[in-house]
Amino acid sequence: MTINGRVLLLNQTYEPLGTVSVARAIIMTFKNSVYVEEWDGDRVLRSAHDEFPVPSVIRRRTYINIRRRRAAAGMKRLRIYMRDKFRCQYCGEKKAATALTLDHIMPRSRGGDNAPVNIVAACIKCNTRKGNRTPEEARMPLLTSQSALRVKLERVVLCHYAEARSEWRKYLFMDVHDDRDIMEKVRREERA
Repeated sequence: MTINGRVLLLNQTYEPLGTVSVARAIIMTFKNSVYVEEWDGDRVLRSAHDEFPVPSVIRRRTYINIRRRRAAAGMKRLRIYMRDKFRCQYCGEKKAATALTLDHIMPRSRGGDNAPVNIVAACIKCNTRKGNRTPEEARMPLLTSQSALRVKLERVVLCHYAEARSEWRKYLFMDVHDDRDIMEKVRREERA
């Protein structure tokens, strides 16, 4: 088992908080600060003298209020790329993160802000072509509607990781309510 894997971290109330590394999850287990909700199959982390079962989902023993912290936290470039599925939102080409930029739908010089709903992934060519104009002025319509861009970035990241971790789905309520399905439905409605 690689130490670089991710473990889903839940608040005491089962609210998803994010992910932590396997090493951090094992340390939290040793410190008795979390409950292990799900184990990662038969995977173990081995040291020179011992084996440690690897958790897949852990839950804090004490509640932390993260709403204010999340509201104040800065936006992350990778989260925008994940939300937009590493696709330029103008030409639709899938690119590596190094070939993408962030584009302000309403340019900052014209009053646009840094809110995630105003920022999309764009390839360098499209971002340069759009310049200091709105998508309408540049005649470059967005592939994703702005209503689909309102999905919380933290939720996008967790759903991205959960695609390969089926045991996480119930904690993220993905079987009941799948944000990817909602985003796809919004996209279909925009095209019609």
